[in-house]
Amino acid sequence: MQFFERTSFCGLVDARFLSKSITLCGWVHRRRDHGGLIFIDLRDRSGLMQIVFNPAFDKKAHEDAHHLRSEFCISVTGTVVDRMPGTTNEELATGKWELQVTKLTIFSACKALPFMIDEDDHVDEELRLKYRYLDLRRFQMQERLALRHKVIFAMREFMDKEGFYEIETPILTKNTPGGAREFLVPSRHYPGSIYALPQSLCSQLLCFFHPTIKFRASKFMTWHTYRTNFTAHI
Repeated sequence: MQFFERTSFCGLVDARFLSKSITLCGWVHRRRDHGGLIFIDLRDRSGLMQIVFNPAFDKKAHEDAHHLRSEFCISVTGTVVDRMPGTTNEELATGKWELQVTKLTIFSACKALPFMIDEDDHVDEELRLKYRYLDLRRFQMQERLALRHKVIFAMREFMDKEGFYEIETPILTKNTPGGAREFLVPSRHYPGSIYALPQSLCSQLLCFFHPTIKFRASKFMTWHTYRTNFTAHI
C-alpha cells in the first residue's frame, strides 16, 4: 500500500506555496475539458483549488484525467503557479493560483450521482437522507459540522478553565419510574427486557460525588413521527 502525505488542504493554498511542489487530496467538484487542457476544481472540507492537467506536464496524468468525473476521490501532486491574467477568481480564497499536475492517483471512482453536491436548496430531503454520506459533503453541512465542533470545543475549554470535570454517563440503562415519556430500546440478548434513557438518575448519583464540578455534552435523542418512514434519528 502506497503512502500519501497531504501537503495542505485545498482551500488553504496561498502564496507561500508558489513555485513549490505540493500534494492535495479531495473530491472532484467540477470538471472542464478544454481540448488539450483539463481543469478540475478539487474540493475538501476547507474549500476549492483549481488543478490543471496538461500533456506537457505529464502525459499519463493527462490521459487518466479524461476518466475523472464528479466525486471521484483523488490525490494530485504538482507545482503551484499563478493563474493567467484575466482568469483569476476573486470569489475563491485560492482564486489567484492553480496546480499544474504531474502525478494523479485515483483512490475511488464514483457512479452517477442522485443529486449534485452543490445543489443546496433543490434536493428533496428524503433523497438527501437516503444518501446521507453525499449530503454531508455539501458545504452547507460542512459549515454546520464545523460550527458544532467550535461551540462544543469552546464550551469544554471554558468549563475546563473553571475547574469542571467532563463526565460521561450511560445513554441507555434500565428503565426507572418517571413522569416523562421514555425512549425504549428492546434488548436482543434478553428477550422481554428493554433499555431506556437514564433521565436524571445518573445526575443524581454524581451529586453525591460533588454537586458543582461536573458537566456533560449530552446527546439528544428524538423520534420524528412526521416522516413517512417513521425513522428514528439520534
